[in-house]
Amino acid sequence: MVLVPDRSDFEIVPLMAVSTFEKNRQYVQFCLYGFLKNLRFFDAFLLLFFLENGLSYAQIGLLYAGRELATNILEVPSGFMADLYGRKQALLASFVLYIISFLVFYWSTQFGLLMLAMILFGLAEAFRSGTHKGMIMDYLQWQGWKADKIAYYGLTRSWSQRGSALSALLAGILVFFTENYRLIYLISVIPYVLNMLNVFLYPTEIDRAQKKKKTKQSWGTSLWHFGQVLRKPSVLAIVNSAALHGAFLKSIKDYIQPLMVQLAILLPILSEVEEESKNGLVIGGLYFGIYLLTAAASRRAGYVSQLGWSNLAPKTLWLGLGSGLLSGIFVYLGWWVLAIVVFVLVYLVENLRKPILTGFLVDEVPADLLTSVLSAQSFYKTIMTALLAIGLGFLSDHWGIGPALGLLSSLLLLFSWVLELYRKSNLLRS
Repeated sequence: MVLVPDRSDFEIVPLMAVSTFEKNRQYVQFCLYGFLKNLRFFDAFLLLFFLENGLSYAQIGLLYAGRELATNILEVPSGFMADLYGRKQALLASFVLYIISFLVFYWSTQFGLLMLAMILFGLAEAFRSGTHKGMIMDYLQWQGWKADKIAYYGLTRSWSQRGSALSALLAGILVFFTENYRLIYLISVIPYVLNMLNVFLYPTEIDRAQKKKKTKQSWGTSLWHFGQVLRKPSVLAIVNSAALHGAFLKSIKDYIQPLMVQLAILLPILSEVEEESKNGLVIGGLYFGIYLLTAAASRRAGYVSQLGWSNLAPKTLWLGLGSGLLSGIFVYLGWWVLAIVVFVLVYLVENLRKPILTGFLVDEVPADLLTSVLSAQSFYKTIMTALLAIGLGFLSDHWGIGPALGLLSSLLLLFSWVLELYRKSNLLRS
C-alpha cells in the first residue's frame, strides 16, 4: 500500500547548506562503481533485440517478469546475507552472475535460453540491490558526513547515469557499423570484470559483516529487528512511494525504443543507410542525451530534498505517472517527438526521487539493517514490476503500445490517488 505521510509524521535531517565531504579516493571508487555498472551496452536495444528474435510483446513481458521473480527469490535473503557476512562478497557474487548472464544472452536464440539469461540477471540483481547503497551510507557515517548523504549519493549516482549515456552512445555506434545487436552482450563483460577489481579494493571498514554472530540466534535477532523497523509508518511510507514509481519506470522503460525507431524512420538523414544501422545511431544518440539529463537530475537531488517529504513524494509520483499517461496518448496520436519528450520525464523524476528517498530512509533505519530494508524495498518493487510488465506486454499485443501505456498509467494514478485520499481521511479521524 502506498502511504505518503505529512512532514509531521517524521522528521528529516535537513541538508547542510555547505557540503563537508571530501571527493577522495573512496568517492572516486564509488563513482567508478556506478559508471562501470551501467556500461550495459545492450540496455538501449534490449526490447529491439527480443523483437528481432521473433518474440511477441507478451513473451517479452514474461521475460521481464521472469527476471523480476528470480530477483524476488533472493531479494530479502541476499540483504541479510550481505549484512551478516559481508557486502563485498555479495557484490562480487552478483558480478559473476551478471557475466554468466551476458554470455548466455550472446549465445541465445530461443525463448527458453533467453529466459535463463533473464533469470541469471535477476539473481545478480538480488545480490546487488541495496548492497552498495548500504556501503555508501556506512562510509558516510564512519567519516562523519551523514548530513550530506543525499548530496553525496546523488553525485555518485550521477556517474551511473553518465555510464549509461556513454554506454548507449558506444552501443549505437557499434550497431551502426556491425548491424548486430548480439555482439554488445559480449562486450558488456569487460566493464563488469573491471568493476569486480574495483569493489575488491574497497576498504574493509565499509564491508559490514557481523562475522562473530554467524549463528541461528543472530539470524533470528536480525529478522525480529527487521520486522520492527518495517512496522514504522515512516519507513513503510518511504518504501512504498519509492517502489511504486521505480516499478513503473522499470516496467515501461524499454518501450521507448520502438518510439525511437519510429522517429528514426521519419528523419530524412541517413536515408541510404541500412535500417538497423540508422536505428543504432539514432537510438544511441537519443539515449546519450537522456542519460546526461538524468545525471543532472541526480546531481541536484541534494538541493531539491530541502523542499521536504510532503512537497516531494506525492507530487513527483503523480508527475511521473502523468507523464506516462501523456506519452501513451501521444503515441496513439502518432506524435512521436512529444511522446518521447514526456516519456523522458519519467526517467528524470525517478533519478531525482531515488537519492532523496534513499536519504530519507537512512534517517529512519538503523545502519546494521539498512541493506536488509533496501532489499525489502527492492523485493516489493520487483513484485510490482513483474505484474506491470506482464500486463503491459499483453495489452501492447492486443491494443498497441500507446493505449497500453496510457491505461497502465491511468490505473496507477487512480490507485495512488485513492490511497492518498484514504491516508488523509485517516489523519482527519485521528
